[in-house]
Amino acid sequence: MVAIGSNPERNRAHNRRVVLEVIRLHGHLGRTEIARHAKITAQAVTNIVEELLAEGMLIELGRLRSGRGQPPIQFAVNPDGPLTAGVEIAADHMVCVLLDLSGRVRAQSISRLEDTGPAVVPKLVADEVARLQTELSATPPPKLLGIGVVMPGPFEIEGMSSVGPATLPGWTGHDPRKLFAQATGHDVVVENDATAAVVGERLYGAGRQLTNFCYLYFGVGLGLGVIHDGRPLRGAFGNAGEIGHIGLVPRNGAGKAGPAGALERFVSVFALRERLAMAGIYAKTVEDIERLHEAQNPTLLDWIETAADYLAPTVALLENIFDPETIIFGGGLPDAVLEAVISAINPLPVTVATRDKRVLPRVLGGQTGQLTAALGAAALPLLDTVSPHLSLSDPAN
Repeated sequence: MVAIGSNPERNRAHNRRVVLEVIRLHGHLGRTEIARHAKITAQAVTNIVEELLAEGMLIELGRLRSGRGQPPIQFAVNPDGPLTAGVEIAADHMVCVLLDLSGRVRAQSISRLEDTGPAVVPKLVADEVARLQTELSATPPPKLLGIGVVMPGPFEIEGMSSVGPATLPGWTGHDPRKLFAQATGHDVVVENDATAAVVGERLYGAGRQLTNFCYLYFGVGLGLGVIHDGRPLRGAFGNAGEIGHIGLVPRNGAGKAGPAGALERFVSVFALRERLAMAGIYAKTVEDIERLHEAQNPTLLDWIETAADYLAPTVALLENIFDPETIIFGGGLPDAVLEAVISAINPLPVTVATRDKRVLPRVLGGQTGQLTAALGAAALPLLDTVSPHLSLSDPAN
């Protein structure tokens, strides 16, 4: 699906995004073909292409030899052009990626965090982004357009009794965007981790061809990202999707119901690690959890069944509220564990999603793994530059 351009000058920023997306989707195109796909005038395309060439976002590939007449000059996204950085700050680790304009990961890292406070983390982010830039072969390194930083929410909420262990302590009263911008010297966008994760899955994973879907993000806690008509749902204060803090009663499993409470206290990476620790098992990494699943560890298998009992009514709730094409599970759990959870939630309750002619399963596994939120974070500085579908502030709409 390709966005359509608009000719009024006030929509120039939107048209730039459309032109970039058309070229990205097709690999390389001439001006006439760009104008045809984008549905804007050839003159508008010429002006925009010249701007993007001057900014290093596009390159010329030469002329395409086909038919009679002067062959058209082809343009493509510059693989060595500007980059963006995406950083996920979780309760116990940091994920950092550098992306080019084509969406290719140029560098990445996952590191443990001992201190997640505002006095420490901004400098750690600045140092890690700079370190990854030095790993690139280009000299000088490509320009950095901006940095997206994602953190678990909710943001600026006081006295919320259900706030769990995923929320970072010490940030209330601080402006994260300002602190990260001062430390890095770059423009910074700060977002809820689940919202960034759903953007990552939309751009690079199982949601590439979807315009309406929900994404349950297993970070240390549990978050919800929603893509509605191709755009992320953020809420008035950036807190949309804090599903981990709602109270739910699980479905009856084996003839008995479990305790009610905040969802992420039972269904999250933290909840799993807590359950394992009670059995004397300490799983600090995704690889540790993966090894336990390969060994069919009974504590892990028991948690999968418990998680499924809480997630089945959660899926039903989301389907009845949002009427999505599908719900995707992803984030900080091994693919095999996510697949086991998805299998265990069946049979799902009857909802508006219970249709005979479904194209997709009601629940799918994600495709971007632990990098999901960081990929979405790296896309945030580009939303008003290269993605007409995902732009958070689109003058054409």
